[in-house]
Amino acid sequence: MQEIMERAARVRLLLMDVDGVLTDGRLYNVPDPRGGVFETKAFDSQDGIALQWLSWMGIQTGLISGRISPATEERARQCHFTYIYQGHIEKIPVFEEILKQSGLSPAEVAYAGDDLTDVVIMRRVGLAVATANARPEVKQCAHLVTAREGGRGAIREVAELLLRAHGRWEELLRKYEVTR
Repeated sequence: MQEIMERAARVRLLLMDVDGVLTDGRLYNVPDPRGGVFETKAFDSQDGIALQWLSWMGIQTGLISGRISPATEERARQCHFTYIYQGHIEKIPVFEEILKQSGLSPAEVAYAGDDLTDVVIMRRVGLAVATANARPEVKQCAHLVTAREGGRGAIREVAELLLRAHGRWEELLRKYEVTR
């Protein structure tokens, strides 16, 4: 655990996949009034507030998703994401663009994923995280596997780890009068 905390202390940016990480991976096709269908997904509220805490504490967030979804776009806006890339199955070019824009080194980035398309980034970052529901091959490539599944608190778990590693967790607890 000491190595994980050391890696987490260097992180300035948390990147993640969406389906299977921010959501449980299920997609809901709902009829619209014109006879068409729109897609929606469910996001975890505790993940959401934790992502906002990261933003408050100066840790940037971003997503790289293979799917394009208005629901994802809105969730990223609500949670103050710095980087939003959708429709990218090939994630390395996007990762390199984000590094260039941010001025960060790979060691200062954490990435959370659940499927094979995520491994290429996980192998390049300072802290690679697999969700509990990740494919076994993905878990083997991770520094950390969350206890919680994607869409069910996995990102909250990662955010708390980062805040603890940065020495900011107690500050947050005091803010909400959990401790004094």
